[in-house]
Amino acid sequence: MLRPMARRVRHSLSARLLWLTVGVTLLVEVMILLPSLGRERMAWLTNRVTEAHLAGLTVSTAPHGVVDLSTRNELLRLSGTEAIRLVEGGRSILVLPPRGTVHAEGQINIAHETLIGSMVRAVAVVLNLEPRDILVTSPSPLQKGVIVQIVVHNPTLADHLRRYMAHIAALSVAIALVTGLMVYLALDRILVLPMRRLTESIARFRTDPEHAAPLAMPRRRRVRDDEIALAASELTAMQTELRAALWRNARLAALGTAVAKISHDLRNILSSALLVADRLSGSDDPGTRRAATTLVTAVERATDLVTKTLTFAREGPPAVLRAGFPLGDLVGEVAEQVMAQVETVAVAAEIASGLAPPLDRTQMFRALFNLIRNAAEAGARHVTVRAASEAGVVTIDIEDDGPGLPEQARANLFRPFTGSARRGGTGLGLAIARDLVRAHGGELDLVATSDHGTLFRINLPTELI
Repeated sequence: MLRPMARRVRHSLSARLLWLTVGVTLLVEVMILLPSLGRERMAWLTNRVTEAHLAGLTVSTAPHGVVDLSTRNELLRLSGTEAIRLVEGGRSILVLPPRGTVHAEGQINIAHETLIGSMVRAVAVVLNLEPRDILVTSPSPLQKGVIVQIVVHNPTLADHLRRYMAHIAALSVAIALVTGLMVYLALDRILVLPMRRLTESIARFRTDPEHAAPLAMPRRRRVRDDEIALAASELTAMQTELRAALWRNARLAALGTAVAKISHDLRNILSSALLVADRLSGSDDPGTRRAATTLVTAVERATDLVTKTLTFAREGPPAVLRAGFPLGDLVGEVAEQVMAQVETVAVAAEIASGLAPPLDRTQMFRALFNLIRNAAEAGARHVTVRAASEAGVVTIDIEDDGPGLPEQARANLFRPFTGSARRGGTGLGLAIARDLVRAHGGELDLVATSDHGTLFRINLPTELI
């Protein structure tokens, strides 16, 4: 139990941020360490030069400028040097000889040292790559015109620089840990905690999308416009829309089940109506025969509609049975049916007589009927259907002079139960019409809508027909 939890904590985003911050801070400290090491070496040598000059001044106050051996050794020890020489005007004015045999194997002039050169020499001293004893020449910081020459012991300088590096390393680790902890706490609050809420909400929604509540971000996060707030907003919108879609799909599934259960009885009722219509078609009255013919056509279309609806609900996209027919005649039949149901609308067709693309006549009848009837029920007085074929595409425009689609209908266009333009509508007409057009390999689009009317366009590529 504890081991998997520790593993998750170790590999969590928060832990990675912590170690990343610590690592970057340590890297920066290492980059700063080398210049600091060079400056510390320069400071140590300058201090040795200053103390050597002070030791020389002490000797100059002695009688005849001579001190005994023990005093000389103590002055050399206190100044941290092996030998001292003061030069003024090109001649030696004071010499403190070494306590034993000292041979300087290298020499440097502090006045000519650069920071980079000091960095390189400091690293070499720490790695014991420099000579053991070295002659250092520098202008005296205490008296202008005096040159101080000293012999220093590099191992002593190396010990000092190593202690300095250990101090800097400990300080760097402390700074890195404190900085990492502060960044960790800040990022955990600002980034990781909101991301954790997003992840938990996604996991809950994946487990039970129909009942899990959408993500609720804190009020302070809602007023922000950063990427996490935007992601949370989009996730909330997606969850809300997906829940609504699942609810609509459940309703549609229930509706399909209900239709499947009543389809058998509905076919029997339609069969009885068709039988009566057949008998009426044999009447001696011409008006009765015409009415019977219309009734037979309507009943047959209703029977086919029930069958196609069941097939559509069970198997997805409807099957397309293509056959060439005059498109103008089909539009005429649709206009007759619509005007019989809505007496206040007039439907006109502007279609070339020779335009006869191979389409599924029944399905195109349903698609055009739904579009024109929707326009009539929305308040249009005139509906014009135009069709043309150009560049391998058959284009059918359905234009009306109605009041246009409201904002809600435009936002939910082609969505069942939400895209209706009139009160009490289901919005199924447009959804079915688009599915029937897409089954032909085409597309149904809303081209324009305003207070002066609405224009829908059907595009059917002929190479897919």
